[in-house]
Amino acid sequence: MFMFTHDCSACDRRQLIFPSMIEGVTRTEGGTEVAFTCWCGAEQTALRGSSSTSGDRKLVAA
Repeated sequence: MFMFTHDCSACDRRQLIFPSMIEGVTRTEGGTEVAFTCWCGAEQTALRGSSSTSGDRKLVAA
């Protein structure tokens, strides 16, 4: 199981994203794209595992 923080573009808050919130994962050339729904209800994506993570923190294993 893993979780990570994300800066939501809809509610402008840094939120902790749990595995139960993740709707899909896609591998791309730029990294791994994670699709999820923020606590505020907004659909979001985060690019993980690349040098351009938009200020997000690294994945945290739990």
